[in-house]
Formats: sequence, structure tokens, C-alpha cells
Amino acid sequence: MHAFSVLYVLCVMPRQEISAWRPPVAGVVEVFHAHFTEHAYPMHVHDAWTLLIVDDGAVRYDLDRHERGTPGDTVSLLPPQVPHNGSPATPQGFRKRVLYLDMTQLDESFIGPAVDGPDLTDPVLRRRVSQLHTALANRGDEFEAESRLALISEQLRGHLRPGPAFVSVRPDRGIAHSLRDLLDERLLEGLALEEAARLVHAHPTHLVRAFSSAFGIAPHQYMMSRRVDLARRLLLDGQPPGAAATAAGFYDQSHLTRHFKRVVGVTPGRYVRTGAAG
Repeated sequence: MHAFSVLYVLCVMPRQEISAWRPPVAGVVEVFHAHFTEHAYPMHVHDAWTLLIVDDGAVRYDLDRHERGTPGDTVSLLPPQVPHNGSPATPQGFRKRVLYLDMTQLDESFIGPAVDGPDLTDPVLRRRVSQLHTALANRGDEFEAESRLALISEQLRGHLRPGPAFVSVRPDRGIAHSLRDLLDERLLEGLALEEAARLVHAHPTHLVRAFSSAFGIAPHQYMMSRRVDLARRLLLDGQPPGAAATAAGFYDQSHLTRHFKRVVGVTPGRYVRTGAAG
């Protein structure tokens, strides 16, 4: 079972696999992963935005009396309260990952543009959505998920309601430094992106962009790298990985191991055995 707030995990048929959960991340109503070879959705509606990527195969669906499709390189955004269906468009069926987002991410003014153009061809957006799914599946990575969601929501708004070409401006170093100080202060207990934005008086998306522009690293990456650095010292002081994980602000030992290996290149246990303090 999933590590947190699992709604349901089913294997209802040999060729149908479903998992769904509600992550502790504001704005995300549900995460839904499915592999279907034969199932066809009837016409139905959701009260949330449906953000869909397909990893294998393709889905054919009708939205507002127009037939649509989801090849593997697109991101599909289906608006709330607009009926749609869905069925496999290939013999092997489809494997999809879906996020249901509430109206804090996109308000009702975006429903019309989404009906007119629900399938977005944008490799960067698709990669970000995939990365968000990974973050949402890992307990302890909520700050990363919130940061990624803020950028995705901004990007979706840009697709649905294009504005003037983006003009590069100097990063807001005051906000960036304020956030860095806050992350340093709250390194062990962590904080939510909305809380950070409220404390430094900035919109969450602007906060993420300002920090990344000023320091060349995303806020969640900065926080995790600081925690890994602390864990390294604790491990070399003789603390076992489980205790070091807790003392360095990680959710559990597996959370530490995942980020430690990503940053250092080896697991905490191997790091201690080899004396790799580099």
C-alpha cells in the first residue's frame, strides 16, 4: 500500500491496474495511475481539473462534442464540469498518470480555453508533470511537489491564455535571500510553499522563480542538499542511517537514502563504509 493517505489500490482484472491516493499537498485533490487494455469510460464529469499524461499507448476521448486524443508527447488538461469519456486508442491499451487539481490552481475563467484546446504539446511541461508525479509518490518531498506544482500551474495558465512574450528581468534578490534564510532556519522541520510565500510576502510561483534565478538551484533542491550535507556529518560522527535521517530532517531512512544517493552518488551505508567524505 502507499505510504500515506491511500484511497484505494486495486487489481480488478489481469489487464487493469489502478492506484490512487490523496497527497498532503495543497491544490492536488487526487493522484491516479492506471493501466487499462479494455476499459472504456462512459461520459462523466469531475469537479476538479484533470491533468493527464499517457506513458504507453494512447487515449481517445470526446470533450464538448469534439473527438480528441492523447499521444505520448502531450499533456491533456480537461476542465471541471465538462462531460468527457475515454477509451484505448491502441490495441495494447494505455498507461496513464493523472492529477486532479482544485480551483486554486486554475480558476473557472480558464474552462473555456481548456475546452477549445485541451491537448498541449510541450515537452518541458510534460517532463515537469512527470517529475511532479514522482515527488508526490515520495513521502517527505511535499515541498518539492509544491514548488513543481506552482511552476506547472503558471505554465498551464500561459498555454490557456497566452500573454506578451516573457521579458527577462533581474531576479528579486531580496525575496530570494529572505527565502534562503527561512529555509536555513526551518531546515529540520521544513515548511510549506504557501507558508513561505506568506512569510516573505510573495506569490509562490514568483518565490520559486526568484530563488532559482538568484542562486541557480530550486528551493526544494537547496533544502534537500543542506539536509544531505548535515546527514553526511552525522554519519561520519557515527550515527546509524536511521538516526541520522531523523536528525537531519528526513521523513525516514528510505527518504534519506533516496536523496543521499542522488546527491552523493552512493547510499548512506556505503558512504560510511568507504569513508567517502569527498
